[in-house]
Amino acid sequence: MQFKPGELLEKINTPKDLRTLPESELSKVCDQLRDFIVDVVSNKGGHFGASLGVVELTVALHYVFNTPDDLLVWDVGHQAYGHKILTERRAQFHTNRVYKGLSGFPKISESPYDAFGVGHSSTSISAALGMAVASDYKNEDRQHIAVIGDGAMTGGMAFEALNMAGVSNSNLLVVLNDNCMSIDPNVGALKEYLTDITASHTYNKIKDEVWNLLGKLSSFGKTTQEVVSKVESAIKSAMLSNSNFFESLNFRYFGPIDGHDVDHLVSVLSDLKDIPGPKILHCVTKKGKGYKPAEQGNQTKWHAPGLFNKETGEIVKIAPQNPEPPKFQDVFGHTIVELAEQNKKIMGITPAMPTGSSLNIMMKAMPDRAFDVGIAEQHAVTFSAGLAKNGLIPFCNIYSSFMQRAYDQVIHDVAIQNLPVVFCLDRAGLVGADGPTHHGAYDIAYMRAIPNLIVSAPINESELRNLMYTAQLEEKPFVIRYPRGKGVLLNWKTPMQKIKIGTGKKLQSGDRLAILSFGAIGNLAAKAIEQLKDQGVDSVAHYDLRFAKPLDQVMLHEVFTKFKKVITLEDGCLMGGFGSAILEFKSDNDYICSVKRLGIPDKVVEHGTQQELYSECNFNVQDIVDAAHELLSSNQQSSSVA
Repeated sequence: MQFKPGELLEKINTPKDLRTLPESELSKVCDQLRDFIVDVVSNKGGHFGASLGVVELTVALHYVFNTPDDLLVWDVGHQAYGHKILTERRAQFHTNRVYKGLSGFPKISESPYDAFGVGHSSTSISAALGMAVASDYKNEDRQHIAVIGDGAMTGGMAFEALNMAGVSNSNLLVVLNDNCMSIDPNVGALKEYLTDITASHTYNKIKDEVWNLLGKLSSFGKTTQEVVSKVESAIKSAMLSNSNFFESLNFRYFGPIDGHDVDHLVSVLSDLKDIPGPKILHCVTKKGKGYKPAEQGNQTKWHAPGLFNKETGEIVKIAPQNPEPPKFQDVFGHTIVELAEQNKKIMGITPAMPTGSSLNIMMKAMPDRAFDVGIAEQHAVTFSAGLAKNGLIPFCNIYSSFMQRAYDQVIHDVAIQNLPVVFCLDRAGLVGADGPTHHGAYDIAYMRAIPNLIVSAPINESELRNLMYTAQLEEKPFVIRYPRGKGVLLNWKTPMQKIKIGTGKKLQSGDRLAILSFGAIGNLAAKAIEQLKDQGVDSVAHYDLRFAKPLDQVMLHEVFTKFKKVITLEDGCLMGGFGSAILEFKSDNDYICSVKRLGIPDKVVEHGTQQELYSECNFNVQDIVDAAHELLSSNQQSSSVA
């Protein structure tokens, strides 16, 4: 499908082309850029509201600064669609988040205009500061700009970077894109602080007068700017007793200004270019700006709405032919409420993903027992540890890839102290279009290495409920990992039963080959076994281990005593993962047999649908069938095959 840009946008292939236009044309460029994003995303899907909210800021930044020589870092990257379109990728933009197409996030291997690869929040200031220090060291005259949202600013890493940048005297501009949203509405004291600044009419009136004065007097050079700066500081001290947060870190603070006034943005950014040292520009924007359904509707829904009718704003929903199972996250959301009604000690915690994890169900039902702590995974884990130390049972729900950010806290604050925190790792395994920054590839390997931790995964929704029920009874650190998307059971709300820790389940008998699976990916093994039966191979057994730690040793002794050919299957990395645990058991017990491990190989897996990525990594249904045929036809009985 062809997506035709507006007349001005069609002439812009690079920011250099943009900079040939008179300033009077920039508002038209913004309109056409916004229309192009709406056209493509409505038909192809992707992150939507954030990119619309920074259209004017994107145009102004590329107009004022000499990108890519000046280095522009976008935090997270949800908002970088306009940036991609203006930087040589307009013709390919329809392939965004499609297998083998453009990444949904800035990526240094994709374009020289992507100064730093992103995907997780709160990294932009650190990266831009590192580049600025490197430029100083090499005597390079470059600008360094970090664009960070108020949601990402709540991440501890952002504060660490601000603290260092304030004493570095490096040429760094931090642009704070303040829209009161991350994916869900922002929470916490920083949000209240920014709201106080933006809501102060007296402060803003005087602030505007200061900016006007700066514009009129800028031709007199640096001396005038210094005078205005002193006047500005006095105004801040007089008007807002708590307005010196950024300046207490040695940043020159400017703003708040309207992030949708492209002419004013160009003027302000042009002035800031000539002011040395660390600076912060506070821009107030609206997520979904310029598209009424996104502006006026549920902004969480419009973060990544899927396909929609651009004329009406109606989300395109393909009605299933038959009833479909629920998403694993929704089973978690309903089950934790059910458990919390029975056990008053249960609490729910998530770092800024209440809708994505479905903890919003508990937050609505039990607002005093469910907490969104903001984009702060480390804090979420240690906060949970504190709850556990005082006798409560926290269910800490974090996406698998985001849990990587809190690994030290899992070890130091939970596992060493043996505190009963239940980690529910959503989006475990290959997640699809969000790509390598969001794949939950490593949690089996990094969690099973930690003493005191129980590491589990359900094959279906009923088992998720059973594991959650079991975890709140164990009084031990407990990990439950489950994938993105739907499960397999229509009648999922089954009575919950306690599972004996470290026990698996035999799902299918056989006598020539055994498949050992861990988690929901075992459903692909079940399909492969049915396919093998259709081909006349009915000798394949299937065991669902349920626990990667502790392993079901009784079951494994049975398997390795009976079978000389074994396949392990996991939606996780092969290096140190579930299959490695099986090989360790085999080696420790001196069993001789052939083991074929299927899982995520030792490479960065890019984006695509989950099924496309399973095939690329060689563990889709057909790959399991092929592996079974390969082992059954082989006479080899003593080696381990990765």
